[in-house]
Amino acid sequence: MSTPAPGRLYGVGLGPGDPNLMTLRAVQVIADADVVAYHSARHGRSIARSIAAAHLRPDHIEEALVYPVTTGTTDHPGGYKGAMDDFYAACAERLAVHLDAGRTVAVISEGDPLFYGSYMHMHKRLAHRYPTEVIPGVTSVSAASARLGAPLVEGEEVLTILPGTLPEEELTARLAATDSAVVMKLGRTFPAVRGALEASGRLSEARYVERATMEGERTGHLADTDPESVPYFAVAVVPSRVAALPVDAPATGQAAVPAEEEAAAVPAGEVVVVGTGPAGPLWLTPETRGALAAAQDLVGYTTYLDRVPHRPGQIRHGSDNKVEAERAEFALDLARRGRRVAVVSGGDPGVFAMATAVLEAAAEGPYRDVPVRVLPGVTAANAAAARAGAPLGHDYAVISLSDRLKPWEVIAERLAAAARADLALALYNPGSRSRTWQVGKARDLLLEHRSPDTPVVLARDVGGPGERVRTVRLADLDPAEVDMRTLLIIGSSQTRAVRRTPDAPETVWTPRRYPEPTTGA
Repeated sequence: MSTPAPGRLYGVGLGPGDPNLMTLRAVQVIADADVVAYHSARHGRSIARSIAAAHLRPDHIEEALVYPVTTGTTDHPGGYKGAMDDFYAACAERLAVHLDAGRTVAVISEGDPLFYGSYMHMHKRLAHRYPTEVIPGVTSVSAASARLGAPLVEGEEVLTILPGTLPEEELTARLAATDSAVVMKLGRTFPAVRGALEASGRLSEARYVERATMEGERTGHLADTDPESVPYFAVAVVPSRVAALPVDAPATGQAAVPAEEEAAAVPAGEVVVVGTGPAGPLWLTPETRGALAAAQDLVGYTTYLDRVPHRPGQIRHGSDNKVEAERAEFALDLARRGRRVAVVSGGDPGVFAMATAVLEAAAEGPYRDVPVRVLPGVTAANAAAARAGAPLGHDYAVISLSDRLKPWEVIAERLAAAARADLALALYNPGSRSRTWQVGKARDLLLEHRSPDTPVVLARDVGGPGERVRTVRLADLDPAEVDMRTLLIIGSSQTRAVRRTPDAPETVWTPRRYPEPTTGA
């Protein structure tokens, strides 16, 4: 007697709940199947089965895959994960019996089978053993957006889909960083999700959708939702900001705020000073991404503004790098007229950058009532140090060699003091086309206190297309190789530079343990 050919496995997406949203292919596969399998909790009621009920035949073999545990506890020695792994393995073998007998098996799932669906656990265990096809379904994400009548993303916006089971701090970071979001699996996670939305500044935008397209559907503003009423089959939606703009919103950079607006006639705005790090988007923090996305106006040095993605409806105000005070007052004036303003800095805004200029201006009478926040960024010193290894691993000082805002005598005194204290040094603004002698003077001054062999890291354009990081001896530091895009890190007496393999660049680090002072006999 010949062995029958193995049956075919189908993962069938049924859509979000309304049977009318099942695809024609899903209906056809169920009609042709020998076995229909579905998951359910221990009460035995399966949402998937209820959606497909009209297409089940009396002669269908039904396999109810009943979870041993859902939100409760278990005495399984492997805990919840162990109990579920054993359950999925047992379910897969139940279905394998039918497939080995040549029967066609359709595992039906609400939504899409491979989107947070239980079917995927069968797929991982069976798809490599049997012919398999997955029938996609309309997800609850699409259904929620449709029921709200709120577009999720437009243009170059990014949609992030998150499980509500993530830690609240992780949810907060991801919500702050994205344009649009959907948070799944609410129920008991709702208080943490609400807290994350509030902490990320997205609560006012968030909408709530429960049982989209199903009986008992409910929608509304998430902030108004009673936590005790939220079931597992509910989602939080932070829809598109771009799609919410009126069709006559100004194009980016094409309109100005009317100068005649009176501060008393508009709601209070805000200035957020953000650091973009040393280069492009990879260096942005989630908090900074969120602030940049929420801003109506971006103010900054044009080179730094170019690192920020263009967004419809935002107005960009670029300027030269030498007008910090004017830029700060301009941003504060916009905020007085009710605008949400992001002042864009490179690196960290509080390190030789725009935060000081904004706060100085904000301390004056006209701007005292304007809210100002400063969001940190990755500093040029930290970025350069990381590329080289860990040269700032012990105590260090940060000094700007620019004498545009302070006299060279002050710079020289601070360099000497830091050198006498045996601090590693991060030197900003070392040279430019109009300042060519400071690096040589600094080198000579430091050589009075440091060994000629002291490692010096020259880090140029870290994170950018022209990145170059190398190490030289202090005695060999050539001012001609240093410009405004270069940051210098001068080691302490303890800093080491080691070539770990013959072809590798030197790795530089400063030990965290400092030698104990020696005492005489």
